[in-house]
Amino acid sequence: MTLAGFIPAEVSINAAIAICAIAFVSGTARGFSGFGSALIFMPLASSIAAPRLVAALLLIIDFVAAAPLVPNAWKKADRKATAVMVFGALIGVPIGTYFLSRLDPVTTRWIISGFVFALLLLLLSGWRYRGKDHASISIGIGSMAGFCSGLAQTGGPPIVGYWLGRPIPSVIARANILLFFGASDFFSAVSYAATGLITADAIKFSLVVGPVYAVGVWFGASLFGRASETLFRAICYALIAAAVIIGLPALDGMLR
Repeated sequence: MTLAGFIPAEVSINAAIAICAIAFVSGTARGFSGFGSALIFMPLASSIAAPRLVAALLLIIDFVAAAPLVPNAWKKADRKATAVMVFGALIGVPIGTYFLSRLDPVTTRWIISGFVFALLLLLLSGWRYRGKDHASISIGIGSMAGFCSGLAQTGGPPIVGYWLGRPIPSVIARANILLFFGASDFFSAVSYAATGLITADAIKFSLVVGPVYAVGVWFGASLFGRASETLFRAICYALIAAAVIIGLPALDGMLR
């Protein structure tokens, strides 16, 4: 099978190259700072190809990239506290997936752009939840993150903002985050498969985009400690903002 055989029929070669370039940039952001991949990838890639395809694509490549981190996270995480939040994701993921599978592409893109912009503001605010730990709050945040993940694989900021604000060691907070997303990605995979979003086209295309994304993650990780984290985070925020603007459906006539 030629390379073209791995690219969906509705995606041109130029579009596939652009999606690979976006995957590299978003992977670099993920490798260096641990966040930002979906917030960069989804607005841009969904302006080139169908949101359903690119959401499934990102789920597959990120799930494969993150899977090796789960066993160690299981050992270090506060599994009881994480389970409560995972219960929320179990509620939110199917709802987000339902909207992704039912809405027309343009409407989905508007929602993705709005969500990513709101999540960017959340990141810029430096918000950390420092209140008391209640099961209802954990379930609510887990549901919100699950909905964002089901709709556009963008559930990171609420979870990161919550766990990093808790009075617990950073090692446990990081393990909780990794374990949560391991479970959330599993729910998304089941939900996407049940609604027909994980297609043969998405799987084959992931074999093209996935290695580029992995190289980006490796490259970003190699920069950690060598570049200013403050500067790099500022660059990530700028890239997310640019992704939101460039990905707006209202600009299709000018940019695409």
